[in-house]
Amino acid sequence: MATYLGTHGSRIQNYTTDPDNPNTGEVWYNETANTLKFQYPNTFSQGSWATGGNLNTARGYLSGANNAPQTTALVFGGTEPPPRGALTELYNGSNWTETTDLNTARSSLGGAGISTSALAVAGHAPGAVAVVESFNGSNWTEVGDLNTARDALAAVGADNTSALAFGGNPPVRNETEEWNGSSWTEVNNLNTAREWLAGAGIKTDALAIGGTAPGGSPPANNYRAITELWNGTNWTEVNDLNFARAYMVGAGTTTSALGFGGYSPVIPGASTDTESWNGSSWTEVSEMVSASYGGGGGGSSTSALIAGGFSPPTTNVTQEWDVSTLAAGAWTTETSMNTARKSLGGAGTSNTAALAYGGSGPPTYDLTESYNGTNWTEVNDLNSAKTSMGCAGSYTAAISFGSGGASTDTELWNGTNWTETTNMNTGRGSMGTAMAGTTTAALGAGGANGGVKNLTEQWNGSNWTEVNDINTTRYSIAGAGTVTSALIAGGYTPGGQTADTESWNGTNWTEVNNLNQTRYNFKGSGVSNTSALAFGGQPGTGAGTAKTELWTGSSWSEQNDRNTAVVGPASSGTITSALGFGGEGPPALAVTESWSVPSTTVKTISTD
Repeated sequence: MATYLGTHGSRIQNYTTDPDNPNTGEVWYNETANTLKFQYPNTFSQGSWATGGNLNTARGYLSGANNAPQTTALVFGGTEPPPRGALTELYNGSNWTETTDLNTARSSLGGAGISTSALAVAGHAPGAVAVVESFNGSNWTEVGDLNTARDALAAVGADNTSALAFGGNPPVRNETEEWNGSSWTEVNNLNTAREWLAGAGIKTDALAIGGTAPGGSPPANNYRAITELWNGTNWTEVNDLNFARAYMVGAGTTTSALGFGGYSPVIPGASTDTESWNGSSWTEVSEMVSASYGGGGGGSSTSALIAGGFSPPTTNVTQEWDVSTLAAGAWTTETSMNTARKSLGGAGTSNTAALAYGGSGPPTYDLTESYNGTNWTEVNDLNSAKTSMGCAGSYTAAISFGSGGASTDTELWNGTNWTETTNMNTGRGSMGTAMAGTTTAALGAGGANGGVKNLTEQWNGSNWTEVNDINTTRYSIAGAGTVTSALIAGGYTPGGQTADTESWNGTNWTEVNNLNQTRYNFKGSGVSNTSALAFGGQPGTGAGTAKTELWTGSSWSEQNDRNTAVVGPASSGTITSALGFGGEGPPALAVTESWSVPSTTVKTISTD
């Protein structure tokens, strides 16, 4: 109490109910519920990958100082012409600079420490070696060898005076050795002998992650998801990775770590998978920008890096992981539409002002309804019934274009009536559309008309013009943004459903990070290619989904689910104020849900 009074200038108050407008950080006691509560910022953490400055020399099977911060990363060794290299490169957060080479050129080595105090441990030179070198920020010096020569091992450490090395080959090993700054000592073994594993942590507190271990049947099962925890004395098996693989990079501590990239024949090939460790289990998080295995890097669970590796072939690409704090949103069920329908059109700029038009039940409708934040009202109909059309604009100025059945129809809404105008060049439905577009600037991408299209058309207020195609041919796509900054995601391709996401800069489409959940026939909202929300849809056979994902310019993160799973809804709004309406469960639905992002929320501290 004294601490709270001194910090906030008030005592903890008793209320029979929660106060109407508590301040952020305010604590109170709810006498009716017998609970102590407080008001806290409504935020969540989201990690994402972005591309950094390229290495000067592309190579794979290199290593890095595992605890070096992202902005001062150090990588060394690897395979390059000639087969094994001694190159060392130092990162400043933007660019790599070549510095003093290793004394012994090698690949498949372990790396520990930071950029001014690092160790390069063992490796392949050719053949497994026990050579260890210490880096002081300028030069490498040979120090005491490992007791057991090996390559494909992992190493971790706080600096060049304190490290741990484990695993490796040949043969596949479980040996663990500790470094005290002058010599290596054999300590207790891993429970599972393996090679090509990753590590995170320090000498007294480490994780051994993934790798390959003999004995799998078929051989693909040699790739393991095993995770072991080192407490300074013994290794203990803890919860596995979600996805077995080897040739990964690890970063962080035993209570907050990352494992990313790698290789598995299950994919098959290089992986973009990233998993986050919270001290007890692994969770899949945002994928890397590009797949890689055998790269070098390290860092922390909130700021990590991977450089080089194989895509294949060898790459010089650097990828940076960062975690941002964002506001968290939630869905609330609102007044239903007057007529249940799916695959309808929608327009609007918030969760309090929207337009719903067309769709099917069956039958196919020409109905239009307007939403004022409280109720839906029937207004003047479309000129022709249609479904699965493209849509954009606001509830007073909207556009409808195309339709299922390969229609080219375009209609404009002026707040009172729909007017037919110039048709599209190619009739199609189920396009990805720039939902924040207007009646004078709209965009439609992909779609279907008996075949799947990759076409993009742009509307200038009087005519449609074909512009550059999307990269992945598909239909039933979610879209967001404007004619100069748009995003499309998911959909159905000739080969099946996809999670692909593409960003439009006004001229070209560029592939970016995928959705977390593959799906089609869902909707998006948002005002640009850096700000979008996607929800609902069909993830496969069977029922629809209530999943919601948020795009902030580099990756998708899973948000709070809708209250109702839905396929083929319509949408309006932004990432902080959106409306989802209609769709099917099945059957056709009239349900309306509002998405909002409050700045604060109430949390219960304790219950009597």
